[in-house]
Amino acid sequence: MTQSIVVQVGQCGNQIGCQFWDLALREHAAVNKNGVYDEPISSFFRNVDSRYNDPVDIPVGTGKGKIKSLKARAILVDMEEGVVSEMMKGPLREVFDFKQLITDVSGSGNNWAVGHKMYGVQYHDQLSEVVRRSAEFCDCLQCFFILHSMGGGTGSGLGTYVLNLLEEEYPDVYRFVTAVYPSAEDDVITSPYNSVLAMRELTERADCILPVENQALVDIVNKISEAIPSLKTGKRTYNTVSGDIKANTAITGSDGGLVKPKDEKPFDSMNNIVANLLLNMTSSARFEGSLNVDLNEITMNLVPFPRLHYLVSSQSPLYATADVNLLPRQLDQMFSDAFSKDHQLMKTDPKHSLYLACALMVRGDVEISDVRRNIERLKGSLRFIHWNQEGWKTGLCSVPPVGQPHSLLTLANNTCVQYSFIDLRDRFLKLYKRKAHIHHYTHITGMEAEDFSMSLESLNSIIQEYADLEKQMNNPSPPEPRLQVLT
Repeated sequence: MTQSIVVQVGQCGNQIGCQFWDLALREHAAVNKNGVYDEPISSFFRNVDSRYNDPVDIPVGTGKGKIKSLKARAILVDMEEGVVSEMMKGPLREVFDFKQLITDVSGSGNNWAVGHKMYGVQYHDQLSEVVRRSAEFCDCLQCFFILHSMGGGTGSGLGTYVLNLLEEEYPDVYRFVTAVYPSAEDDVITSPYNSVLAMRELTERADCILPVENQALVDIVNKISEAIPSLKTGKRTYNTVSGDIKANTAITGSDGGLVKPKDEKPFDSMNNIVANLLLNMTSSARFEGSLNVDLNEITMNLVPFPRLHYLVSSQSPLYATADVNLLPRQLDQMFSDAFSKDHQLMKTDPKHSLYLACALMVRGDVEISDVRRNIERLKGSLRFIHWNQEGWKTGLCSVPPVGQPHSLLTLANNTCVQYSFIDLRDRFLKLYKRKAHIHHYTHITGMEAEDFSMSLESLNSIIQEYADLEKQMNNPSPPEPRLQVLT
């Protein structure tokens, strides 16, 4: 069994991380009824005997293997201490190791250069030390998961600085990045600069990137919540984008309204969707299954070209709260949903573009024959590049999400991401053509005006590579060469 470390950077990264650890604990508690520290739990948690002044790790299989005190394999970084401090006062405070926190008080001022060039250099040794400490607690470290936003200063700047540090010091450990992209109506005026500057680093340094768009999350949550007032009609179940929701569950109250617990934060519903993405993607690495998919297989099968490692994700069922009780979707409908644009975590429609490869991560009581039947059913509406017509990767994990009989996560390397990147480039150019706000960046030591042009060039090259591939969408497969027999 391998272990992974989650590095959550900035306000957005730490809020997603908080949701992730909450859901991960629920998931393992639902499976592990006896409270035994086993290999699935060890993938993301350490078992610590806290009776000592210097807590001691208890390896898997030691003694009776009972859980003493779980500590998340997490590193929390933020240059504003508010979110991290709140987490350390919240219900999950005992899960985090205070030695794995790095905070400051002033923040990065929504400036990539401050996060990357200033705080990155200032905290380099401390970052290196907490990563080293986390790595030493792992028997077989396989992957780093980096959670951050692209629009702010700390998430984009310091988040990509951490990515560079990991590449230099742990080159053989996979680097998966979940990056939240700002919407066009983002209230941070410099978010296009921060996003494009960060993308250059992601393109060059990451093994795999799961881009998530804020607007897609907003739309998903709105579609779910808009249907909830209809509960007042008195019917038992109500159809939403993610299926039928039972009355009187966590997402609804007895009066039919949306529950607003005192401790619920404005973005919890959106962050929960991203947290579920990570849980579903790592399910095969944590639990048994008839067809498990290791994390290294995702990059091996879905990334045919090193720089084109942006994967479009979608999930079915979709739900916005941690413990919502949904009526199960029909299996075939679940597959159809996962390929519809309403379930994509980016504002894009992969059906109208070209697939380079696609992974289906299925959880629950599902047979491989069910998966193959649905692939055959959907194949006609999906266009795969001619040299990878059978570019499907399938994973079957026997442990379903809490409260569901089955679920599906799709990860697609699809040329449709170029359109999101084009929109981002357009927003960048509106500022850059006027050189607006550039001086806020270039006055930071180590930041040059050329960083903007080089980042734009990097983005243009990614867009062009995807566009060149999409031109092959209607090309017929080349004929197989005939065997020439010499006479």
